Amino acid sequence: MSYCVNCGVELDASAEVCPLCGTPVLNPSDLKKIAEAQPPFPVEKSQVEAVKRKDLGVLLTIVVLAVAAVCVILNVCVFRENLWSLAVVGACVILWVFLEPFVLYTGQPIYLSLLGDGAAVIFLLYMITFLTEDDGWFAGLGVPLTLLVTAVVELFVLCIRRLPRSFLTAALYFFTAVGLLCAGIEFLTDRYVDGAVSLRWSAVVLTVCGILDITVITLLSRKRLRDSVRRRLHF
Repeated sequence: MSYCVNCGVELDASAEVCPLCGTPVLNPSDLKKIAEAQPPFPVEKSQVEAVKRKDLGVLLTIVVLAVAAVCVILNVCVFRENLWSLAVVGACVILWVFLEPFVLYTGQPIYLSLLGDGAAVIFLLYMITFLTEDDGWFAGLGVPLTLLVTAVVELFVLCIRRLPRSFLTAALYFFTAVGLLCAGIEFLTDRYVDGAVSLRWSAVVLTVCGILDITVITLLSRKRLRDSVRRRLHF
């Protein structure tokens, strides 16, 4: 004897629906079979759609432009003591140029990206000149230092990508780049500040880097010694 779960009317043993209210008649054992046939969790595996780089680039551009625009408006309308917003605009340009190769143009040559980074730094320095009384430092020190760092980094990347590369050769390129960079920084700084060139602290760095370069070159030229060092240092 069975009854409708909705209206309570007595049902015939062969009834599939209630004759009074039309409620489907289900056997409790059928419910168990249906539950086993249809698990409560998805059977098919799926993956969340990845965020497109173009969308990230648009978001980055909008955020950078919004920050720059808000700062300019505040500078013009509220904080009028100096043109501080120009430094923020320069910083926003640097942020966008630095992140652009990772977000928008992932296939962009690294040499071109480094040139763009150097140009963005020069732009920021130029914006800062509006906040200083004397802007002679921009052409006399800021631009030469930025060009020096850019050139040294470009040279280091060129050596890493074009010349034989290993742990020892990378160390050789790095020590050489550090020595050249330090010597160039002191040379440009002394020429701008004192008008004369005299290497002092950079001479110590050059000496240390020269010794390290000679050591690495010796290891590279002696296969047995090189293999022995590699085994002991695990590289």
